[in-house]
Amino acid sequence: MTQYTHTAATPAGLILDMSVQEHFRETVSIAIANQNLGVMEDTAFYVVNLLSHFVKAEWLYDESAPKGVTHPPLARLYAHAALTGCPNERHAILRRLGDIALLVSGLFPSSLSRKIVDVDYYIAMGSGAYGYLSGKRGASARTRTLADIFAELAGKFHAFVDVLNEVAEQCRLHGNEDVLRLYDVWIKTGSPRAAGKLRQLGVEPAAGAVSRRYN
Repeated sequence: MTQYTHTAATPAGLILDMSVQEHFRETVSIAIANQNLGVMEDTAFYVVNLLSHFVKAEWLYDESAPKGVTHPPLARLYAHAALTGCPNERHAILRRLGDIALLVSGLFPSSLSRKIVDVDYYIAMGSGAYGYLSGKRGASARTRTLADIFAELAGKFHAFVDVLNEVAEQCRLHGNEDVLRLYDVWIKTGSPRAAGKLRQLGVEPAAGAVSRRYN
């Protein structure tokens, strides 16, 4: 399996706890198997990394939003990608658009019920962004692998949304036992309560991942 690491969207200084990545590797594998979905290992690994990095998701949200912390509107990201004259910037913006669309429509579809746009819009925007990226093949093996990953995400976007729906259920993302939010609280504060609840959910927090401010 190609050891692809999702570095473009990784916030600086994040120390990943491998137990979290292994947790998502297991839940994603189970969800893919349950849905009889045939996917490349590299694509599954991309999704696992996307979930792993989401435990520290400042890159996902837009703190300048007037009504609290939320992710930037997909239409705004698309407009920025269309207007930029830099191919590398366009690639990064569209990748972020695709990643946000996949995470939100897969993990938090109920949040879209309160918005003008619905999950179909997110699926269309996300698959379109990944589809564009899949056509940008470079000379290196890494860029070709990424293009293959984006092509599969574009073609099976709806299926991956279903996979993340199941992951959300396994991780109880829609209730107070949200493993991702618990991990974020623990990594920022070292809260023993958060650590205990993480252990109840099968995630063993690693001491090396706690912010140095609380050591």
